Amino acid sequence: MPNYLSPGVYVEEVEAGSRPIAGVGTAVAAFVGLAQRGPTNSPTLITNWAQFTNTFGEFIEGSYLAHAVYGYFLNGGGSCYVVRVGGDAPAPQARAEIAAATDDGAPGYRVLALESGPAGNQISVEIAPATSGEEGAFNLTVKAPGRETETYENVTTKRGKTNVVTMVKEKSKLIQLEEIGSASALERVPAPGKVALAGADGAKPVQLAPEDYVGDAADRTGFGGLEAIDAVTMLAVPDLMAVYQQGMIDLEGVQAVQLAMIAHCELMGDRVAILDAPPGLNAQQIREWRVDKAGYDSKYASLYWPWIKVFDPVTSQGIHVPPSGHMAGIWARNDDTRGVHKAPANEVIRGALSLELQITKGEHDQLNPAGINCIRAFPGRGIRVWGARTLSSDPAWRYLNVRRLFNYVEESIIEGTQWVVFEPNDLNLWQRVKRTLNAFLVRTWRDGALFGATPGEAFYVKCDAETNPPEVVDAGQLVVEVGIAPVKPAEFVVFRIAQFSGGAALTE
Repeated sequence: MPNYLSPGVYVEEVEAGSRPIAGVGTAVAAFVGLAQRGPTNSPTLITNWAQFTNTFGEFIEGSYLAHAVYGYFLNGGGSCYVVRVGGDAPAPQARAEIAAATDDGAPGYRVLALESGPAGNQISVEIAPATSGEEGAFNLTVKAPGRETETYENVTTKRGKTNVVTMVKEKSKLIQLEEIGSASALERVPAPGKVALAGADGAKPVQLAPEDYVGDAADRTGFGGLEAIDAVTMLAVPDLMAVYQQGMIDLEGVQAVQLAMIAHCELMGDRVAILDAPPGLNAQQIREWRVDKAGYDSKYASLYWPWIKVFDPVTSQGIHVPPSGHMAGIWARNDDTRGVHKAPANEVIRGALSLELQITKGEHDQLNPAGINCIRAFPGRGIRVWGARTLSSDPAWRYLNVRRLFNYVEESIIEGTQWVVFEPNDLNLWQRVKRTLNAFLVRTWRDGALFGATPGEAFYVKCDAETNPPEVVDAGQLVVEVGIAPVKPAEFVVFRIAQFSGGAALTE
């Protein structure tokens, strides 16, 4: 209580009512795969395609990561995390030498590209006299195609804050300078002119194994490193199929990685794995692989088939790619336009030219009960995703939107009730928590995410002496019981049509 000692008017701020719960985001994907360049085993936040190309490079042969991320943004994705695995085997750095302004032209400095491999061969360095500044000052300009030009004005060879080596080391993202000349050569101003870096050859990608994708949470490698990022709600590893096609791993390795993806999502409890099927399988083969070989059973995973055909800028032709990246974009688009409670199906796949295999309705009848979400082409309606199931054998968790709705509700409650921790565990707190949850669930029901004509039919919240007996309170626990009735998708639409003739009815 405040202590009032002198006459006057005082204002006290007090809490009024319950604290609102804000819904968490549901559409942040994580992609793990191979890239042209960029940080390795470091989850990097990417918010648009231009940022991806600037960080990880363009489309490259033998990798589906760029296609997946492009398809994600094309289909409505907003932000994602990218984890580059594998990298390259050590490659030489492009280099050049800068001569001192003397008669003998002895080299004073060596320029090295920070990025190994052929990309360094495109860097050029230009020395020009300074237009102002102290005596002996010069300007150094570094250029590379597609990268921001770096200009260092009025740098010198003298020791101190204007030293050219020091300035480049602190600021350059393209090169580093090494002093290789004699003491007398280093004291002289470099000769004006332009030099191009050269001498870096390409490096072949290192051999990849399942553990490179799985990684380790402690070392922050692979998708194991994503445990530290709570924002992720979708996980895809499109380049798992790329290394399978290149013979680096076999189908058992594919299954090992996908099982690890499922285990990761089940451990985190706030994300769902988007799995790709192996390439080149027909309807019978994909069913056998799903049911008899892989045998996945999880409410935190979904499987899409067949592969889709998109345009490949590398070959200027169409290429079949795994659909996981495009599916993640559709999930994000669906969440934004309809809500997480709506099944992400019957949606057009933007960028899809055709399918690896056109399936029939009879084949679809065999695949849908197995939890294989099929992608189909419909005349006049485009290529659409035509399934929204998880890989769970439990009918309660059959539908993908139910799993993701529960993830949304659970995470929102966790984030929105952090204020409860260490509060006095009494009747007043129980009522405040109950009001807070009721307000959030009523809003969720009004958004159409819960089934029921009234809030009482859609959900219930119980927080009283029955859920919190003395032994529970003495253990420092507050137990709240919440039940919700999620909406299910209209997967099978049946019209019963009757023919009336002379008062008689014939029904099909």
